[in-house]
Amino acid sequence: AALPGPAPADWVQAPLDPAVRAVLVGFDEHFSYAKLCQALRYLLRGGPDCLLVGTNRDHRLPLEGGAAIPGTGCLVKAVETAAQREAFIVGKPNRFMFDCVAGEFDVDPARTIMVGDRLDTDILMGNSCGLTTLLTLTGVTALDEARGHQDSECPARHSLVPDYYVDSIADLLPALGE
Repeated sequence: AALPGPAPADWVQAPLDPAVRAVLVGFDEHFSYAKLCQALRYLLRGGPDCLLVGTNRDHRLPLEGGAAIPGTGCLVKAVETAAQREAFIVGKPNRFMFDCVAGEFDVDPARTIMVGDRLDTDILMGNSCGLTTLLTLTGVTALDEARGHQDSECPARHSLVPDYYVDSIADLLPALGE
């Protein structure tokens, strides 16, 4: 989305596609102020009939060596703030995606395991869908954090507790070979 001129008054003159009925915010390594402006214009033009959809709310994405980059949640929050409305999140921890898969395939939650490295997305979704949950300690979550939720008196925090944990997904390889 290129800005049509140097001033904000120029930006509102860029043509909008009349067929657009939704703004989807996902991971975008080229996110820009121009895209933010365009998203806002579509949402203002369409009002509540123009959907605002986000893929997820991950704040940070871990990299090797303890480094991290901003996650999609930062982009979703930018559009939500500009539009003054909340996005419908289709990814974890919302059960929308699981319900789509379970509706298409014969998925038995009692025989399904959710494997993930984040308590607030992967484990929360797995628990809310009635799945067995397995936390891998290779992402943003440390075991002490999971134990803190487990020891808490707060029922909401218990939904962040995994059934099992492994140091690495590689720990599962011997079981998969059997």
